[in-house]
Amino acid sequence: MEQPNKPDAKPAPRFGIDPRTGKLMMGSYGMRLPQSRGLRIAIGIVLVILGCLGFLPILGFWMVPLGLLVLSNDLAMVRRRRRRLSVWWNRRRQARRHDAS
Repeated sequence: MEQPNKPDAKPAPRFGIDPRTGKLMMGSYGMRLPQSRGLRIAIGIVLVILGCLGFLPILGFWMVPLGLLVLSNDLAMVRRRRRRLSVWWNRRRQARRHDAS
């Protein structure tokens, strides 16, 4: 069992938009997003579209989930899907840990 007040414990990796700083967090990495809602949506759409062309050089399929993560900050439909995926993933991990022990 994890103790949250333990001084040398690392914080759990986060994925998503940090509401305090406005940064897009990807584990221990973070990058600032523009404050303009329209610009964030445009960046997310461009990442998803270019990610679909991931078979081309320089572009990659990694851009699709990153674009969806950026879009989930502003679009409720995408945010709901991301939360459902997150809940499913955590339940799956807990079930596997429970089965392993």
